[in-house]
Amino acid sequence: MCFSAQIEADYKRYVRTFGAHMDIREFARLYWERAEGRLKAKIPKAMDDAFINPQSNEERGIRHLIEQYNADQTKVLEEELFRQRARLVAAERTLQTGQTKAATESKRIADDKIEATLRRLEDIKRTECESQDSRIFPGYYAPVLVVEDGQRVVKPVRYQCRIAGKPASYDFKYPGTYNARMDSLAKFWKPLFGYSHCLMIVDSFYENVARSKMEGRAVADGEKDENVVLEFRPNNGRQMLVACLWSRWSAPGEPDLYSFAAVTDEPPPEVAAAGHDRCIIPIKPEHVDAWLNPDPQDLAAQYAILDDRDRPYYEHRLAA
Repeated sequence: MCFSAQIEADYKRYVRTFGAHMDIREFARLYWERAEGRLKAKIPKAMDDAFINPQSNEERGIRHLIEQYNADQTKVLEEELFRQRARLVAAERTLQTGQTKAATESKRIADDKIEATLRRLEDIKRTECESQDSRIFPGYYAPVLVVEDGQRVVKPVRYQCRIAGKPASYDFKYPGTYNARMDSLAKFWKPLFGYSHCLMIVDSFYENVARSKMEGRAVADGEKDENVVLEFRPNNGRQMLVACLWSRWSAPGEPDLYSFAAVTDEPPPEVAAAGHDRCIIPIKPEHVDAWLNPDPQDLAAQYAILDDRDRPYYEHRLAA
């Protein structure tokens, strides 16, 4: 599965590369719902930063919503910082008169929360780009390329797919629906495969693996195996056009939800050797049109695109 990915978060790259146009209304709706507290949308900082220099009234409106949200978040974080500093002072005062388990634990929690809160405040204020700014996890929004009414369109879509017609509880019942296994495309993913395809531009992807598997050894007697996170990146330096499925979910009284899943398959040898059993599928540029305009009566053609995938060599390293 693709636990997380470092993506191309700037919609303008999609516009330039694919001659697409931006679904400005959907971007505006997403940012408005987040700013108004109607949607707890997780949006990577790099996607926000794409609107730092707005070029139209619509983009200026989105920039205003981002600033409104950041101001509200800053206030919430500063209040949390005040609470945790007060908690820390109280714990330290108690510890001056004697060691207690409760005070020691309270001090540890306060220290951790102060550090995390300061880091989040710094991220809001920071103007320099960092690699984690474009990293997404399940539940995050990302720009993806779709075709609507015969035109290529860039939309902000959630990375965890809820198939149209399913209940909202689907997200919790099937938490792994950010990945669409290739061997399940004609089964679980049948409502979307051959009908609703999209693409995501990805720089690298991250996976959880057991340290023993990464090191190619058996777990020693009495050893507790450790989980590590590996970053996989093509050694050719090129971005990947990752095959995905997407859906538009609607329900009475609920805002529409656009969501997607990355198609995955058995890993190439170097990924398997590093300890992971799945891999995303980057398609070749010459297959973009055919993938985005599928014929549900010719699924064999779609499988052929996935089989004739781009096959870079994935170098890996421990994620920072």
